[in-house]
Amino acid sequence: MAGMTAPELAADAATQPRPRPTSLTDLFVSFTLLALQGFGGVLAVVQRELVEKKGWLTKEEFIEEWAVAQIMPGPNVINLSITLGARYFGWRGAVVAIAGMLACPLLVVLALALLYAQFANSVQVAGALRGMGAVAAGLITATGLKLMVALQKNVLGLPLCIAVGVLAFVAIAWLKLPLLWVLGGLGGLGWALAYRRMKQ
Repeated sequence: MAGMTAPELAADAATQPRPRPTSLTDLFVSFTLLALQGFGGVLAVVQRELVEKKGWLTKEEFIEEWAVAQIMPGPNVINLSITLGARYFGWRGAVVAIAGMLACPLLVVLALALLYAQFANSVQVAGALRGMGAVAAGLITATGLKLMVALQKNVLGLPLCIAVGVLAFVAIAWLKLPLLWVLGGLGGLGWALAYRRMKQ
């Protein structure tokens, strides 16, 4: 690579094969490990594993895929696993990705549910759960700030993306509007603005 100019390096990087799961087993194990780490702050874990460690998605692709997963019915991370599994291995990949997301975590949750039934009235347990809630909120906030850089390449531009995000926060957190209204209203507005700019 020595002696290559910046455009040549960029062109060479573009021709390199993108990282991807090597097999259905790799897909299953990857989503299983991802799911087992996702206690409370799954967004942070998903972004770190799929974007930073494995490189299966760029930051921009992750934001787009997560946005689609967000507006579809069902848990966000399950929706994301379906789309990624289907992208690489078709319907078999979608099934394997879901299995990876659900199999081991289901056993863990059942075990924790049995334990919680025994200690639900404990003051220490209640305090620990409140503390974990604060950590989860911090993880989600940190991930959002980390991904904000990728919005600079968004067709709407960073200032408008931030404005829409702030409006969504205000509508849900302060005004307590139903999520469906916010998705329909602000999501539709964002779509219309993006479509208009892409047509110019």
